[in-house]
Amino acid sequence: MRLSATRSSNYKYLGFGAIAIGSFANVMDHGSTNVALPSIASNFGSNLPTVQWVVIGYLLTISALLLPMGRLADLMGRKEVYITGSLIFVFGAILAGFSPNLTTLVLSRLLQGVGSAMTQGTGMAIITSMFPSKERGKALGLIMTVVGTGAVAGPAMGGFVVDALDWRWVFFINAPLGLLGVLASIIVLDSRSSRPASDESRQHGFDWFGAILSTAALVIFLLALMNVHRFGLDSPLILTGFLGFFVLLGAFIWWELRTSIPLLDVRLFQSKTFSLGTCAAVLIFLGSSAVLVLTPFYLQRVLGFSARDAGLMVVPGALFMAVLGPISGELSDRFGPRPFTMGGLALSAVGLFILSGLTETSSIRLILPALILTSAGMGTFYSANTSSILSAVPMVRYGVVSAFLNLTRNAANVTSIAVATAIVTATMGAMGHEPSLAAVQCVADSGVCSAFTSGMQKAYRVMTIMLILGMAISAFKFRGIKESPHQPA
Repeated sequence: MRLSATRSSNYKYLGFGAIAIGSFANVMDHGSTNVALPSIASNFGSNLPTVQWVVIGYLLTISALLLPMGRLADLMGRKEVYITGSLIFVFGAILAGFSPNLTTLVLSRLLQGVGSAMTQGTGMAIITSMFPSKERGKALGLIMTVVGTGAVAGPAMGGFVVDALDWRWVFFINAPLGLLGVLASIIVLDSRSSRPASDESRQHGFDWFGAILSTAALVIFLLALMNVHRFGLDSPLILTGFLGFFVLLGAFIWWELRTSIPLLDVRLFQSKTFSLGTCAAVLIFLGSSAVLVLTPFYLQRVLGFSARDAGLMVVPGALFMAVLGPISGELSDRFGPRPFTMGGLALSAVGLFILSGLTETSSIRLILPALILTSAGMGTFYSANTSSILSAVPMVRYGVVSAFLNLTRNAANVTSIAVATAIVTATMGAMGHEPSLAAVQCVADSGVCSAFTSGMQKAYRVMTIMLILGMAISAFKFRGIKESPHQPA
């Protein structure tokens, strides 16, 4: 069966299907777990901030290990690392479902994070290496379809499972999906999907010191960032955390420039296509990610929508992202990435500009199109931009570079939410209200609603500026650049 699959003229689509099953389970898991948090808190008699470590620990583990696992995949083989990561993810999900206490649940989620770090960047590297360079955008667009579909299915499936069965089944449901993805990968993927680095690279081994530096820097940065709203930006603890991050980042760059086989070859940033493409990606995630947190909060606390209805408001945008991803990717293969990176950023900027004008009485007929524009812009931008970045990278580096791109996305997501929350709470404090999102109770105090909405408007204006800056970078990035259709390994 495997031999016939690998010899098929449609092998690239069969390979994509095998990876898509596991990727879908991974994306769906995040959305469904968020929905289950209140039930988990109730079950273990804990408060929501403590239970949030079920999600925070998972995200921290993924972010910290993405780069090392991406490099490991380039050295040992992407298929092997991907399948091993999928099995670890499934095992962690089963342990999480059977967890007798909150500590065990958090530890199980850390284990799941290890598995996700092994699959996230590796899966994208496998798919892009199976498609020819002239179809790279199409491949990345298909990945966006999986991400968009999983983003829609996650909260919906999580709500249904928690209501019909129990929160534990939110984790159990990952097991059959994950195992199906492993089976499909074993049957379909062959050595073409598992390209280790050259013999010379393997003789030098793995950059353990670089991995330790990058992991420590990321963990410290994300922990400091996620606690800014609690302690304040001028807190000695937060300032020490950011200082530690910059010291470790400097040490990491210094080491990577001197070691013979670096974890991440920072010389890649000498390429205008790679460096400016990465900057544009960071800016669109910084400028868009907080929308999916603040807007549902606004819909529930200010406009009085139920959690279910607020969740449904996000669905059309996710569907647009899923549909436009492959269309943008395939068209960028034909006409170049510039119209689609700039067009995507422009769509998101228009959506955010509309959202920045929301008031305590705004109509749903204004909010829904704005959310659709923001997500549609993301879908249009991502596949074209990522394809352009990978065009500047040797194929033997796809694993670590794909992991790096996923890392920048995760870090920018967290940063976007933290910065937007800090702006909102600072505005609330300046207007004489408790600087906390938990204080937004419009029934008891209409003034706090006005303060929250004012803070949200300021946050969205700052994010709109980030997207406009991303447009400028994308315009400059492709000026006078003509990428070769074939990139030597």
